[in-house]
This record gives sequence, C-alpha cells and structure tokens, in this order.
Amino acid sequence: MLERSQALAIAPLWRLGFRPFFLGGALFALLAMAAWVAALNGWLAPQPLGGWLAWHRHEMPFGFGLAIIAGFLLTAVQTWTGLPSLSGRPLMALFGLWLAGRLAWFLPVPLAALAALELAFALALLLAFGRLILRSRQWHNAPVVLVLALLGACQALNLYGLQLVDDNLQRRGVLAALWLVAALMAIIGGRVIPFFTARGLGLASQAPARPWLMWSLLGCSLAIAATIAAGLGQLPSPWLAPLFLAVAVLHGLRLWHWRARGIWRVPLLWSLHLAYAWLAIAALGMGAWHLGWLTQSSLASHALAVGAMGGLILAMLARVSLGHTGRPLLPPPAMSWAFALLQLAALSRVALAAFAVSGLWLAALCWCLAFGLFLRHYAAMFWTARVDGHPG
Repeated sequence: MLERSQALAIAPLWRLGFRPFFLGGALFALLAMAAWVAALNGWLAPQPLGGWLAWHRHEMPFGFGLAIIAGFLLTAVQTWTGLPSLSGRPLMALFGLWLAGRLAWFLPVPLAALAALELAFALALLLAFGRLILRSRQWHNAPVVLVLALLGACQALNLYGLQLVDDNLQRRGVLAALWLVAALMAIIGGRVIPFFTARGLGLASQAPARPWLMWSLLGCSLAIAATIAAGLGQLPSPWLAPLFLAVAVLHGLRLWHWRARGIWRVPLLWSLHLAYAWLAIAALGMGAWHLGWLTQSSLASHALAVGAMGGLILAMLARVSLGHTGRPLLPPPAMSWAFALLQLAALSRVALAAFAVSGLWLAALCWCLAFGLFLRHYAAMFWTARVDGHPG
C-alpha cells in the first residue's frame, strides 16, 4: 500500500478509482439519456459516428456500464488483495482514456481510431485489475477477470459491426455484453447483497453463500452471452427458452434466500433487492419471447439494462460511496426518491413504452431525475477528502 503521506498528497478525486469513475459515469448517465431523447425528437443536429442508434446501443454497456464497473473493481481489488490499486497520474490517464472515448464519437475521426481508443480503455482496465488478482493468486476472483475480458471481446464485435455498417453484429455485441454484465452482477451481487443486508439490519449472520447458485448463474449467463454473440437466437427459438427460464429461477431462489424482515424500511437495501429482481424478470421475459408469448425481445433487454443494471448501479453507488468516503451508511432522504424514480423508469420502459411513446419519455425523465438527485447529493464527496481523515 502507499505510505499515508504519499496517499494524502494526491488530490482527493484521484485517490481511488471509485471517485472519478462514479462521478463521471453518473454524470454521463444523465447527459447521455438526455441527448438520446433530444436526438429522437430531432433537437440535436450533430450526429455521432455511426448514427444515434449505434451510439445509444454502445454507450449503455460500454460507456456508462464499463465506467461504473471500472470504479468498483479498481477500488474493490485494493481491499481484496491488499495491493495498491491505481491512483494519481495512472488513474488520471485511465479516466482520460475513458473520457476521450466518449468525446471521440462526436469528432471527425476515422471509425478505426474510435475503435482503437475504446478497446484501449477496455484492455487497460483488464490489465490494471487482472494483474493484481494474478499477483495475489486470488483464483476465486478469476471469473471476474474472465468476464471483463469477454466484455472487451463483445465491444470489439460491436465496433466491428459499426465499421461494416452491420446492424446485426452491433446488436449481437451489445446484447451479449448485457448478459455478461448480468453475470458480473450475479458474482458481485451474490457477495455484497447478503452482506449489506445483514449489516443494514444488524443481523448476527448473513445468508449462506450457496456457491452452487453463483456457479450455475455464471455458467448460464456465459452460455447466453456466447449464444447471442455467435448469432443464435436472433429469432424466437423454443430450444433456448429453458436456459433463460433456468436463470430466472436461480435468481428468484437467491432473492428468496436473502429475504429478511425489515428490508423494506431501509432504502439502501430495498433498492438493491428490487434491482436484483429485474435480473429474474429480464430472463423470464427472454424465455417468454423464445416461447412466442412475448412479441418484443427489446422489452426484456431494457428490463436488464434499465431495471437491473441501472438499478443496481444506482443502489451500489449510493451505498459504496458513503462507506469509501468515511461517512455513516445513511443516504440523504432524497435518495429514496431517486431509487423509486429508477424503478419507475424501468417499469415505464418495459410496461408502458410497448404501448405508448409517452412511456419512453417518462422512462427517460425518471432516469435523468434519479441520477440528477444522486449527483446533487453525492458529487462533492468524490472531489473532497474522506471525512475521517484516512486516505482513499
């Protein structure tokens, strides 16, 4: 670890990965959604490379999602391994690489240059995280390294499709990536949600880990991602339905095992449990689509992207940011509204947008308000020192 004096000499924003990436990722979530809605209404003249749809597809998992994943993993790996993670100038460089990727979509650069920039960030993140896991020989964290590498491969597939103007390849890369993010949420969520629940309710012990559930979910999620990336299941295929339905059941079992009295009185807990439930809903929706019971697979994809990924990210940001800045685990009261708005965004995008365009606008508005509330109450935490005086 860095000497205390060295760590405190670094500007607070660059002391740990969660600081710039949580701040940048949350701000990007708000701005990108506002830009997407403005583009749909014809209010924005500039066109990103490949068009607005290609940009929107890419930026949900690879712009927004990967930023938050970077912030979480680069912070957690220091705790897991006891080895110093990125800070100071190396962290500035990595964040600058991510930010350059966001800006490059709107600059007159070749698509090959954009792809190189985007994949450079994915590779740099993989190396920054993976090297510490390897040095500490934490083989139980190897699945996280694997998922991170596969996310980079899916991004390459999406960008290759962009280069070829192949809509099918772009979709395959993005949808496979979403299920890889689901795999990552299953790994990390399986560790932290029962732990946070036990601590939040003052329980003597947390729910048993049940490793078979984690490995089953990981295997099924990876199989789903591989199937999508390979181009299978682009049309309803009944033979794929059991795989998705199995995932829905496994996630449901986890939620059942995690249940505890008092969850609904604690915003930092019910937000996590409700967001995790969207993983089961998304898998159930995909199973229903493959069986011909649902007409649009995009409803299930948005349940995964908005409800599960967006919801878990917001809930985790609200909890982790307090702990890592030395604050009590009591979020501002406004965050209960933010969590509720995010849930409403998911419900609107999945249940209302299928029938009326107003559902899409309501979903976007609620999403922006949710992340706006988070930034209003948390942004200053990221560029100021810990309140307890410790580095980090």
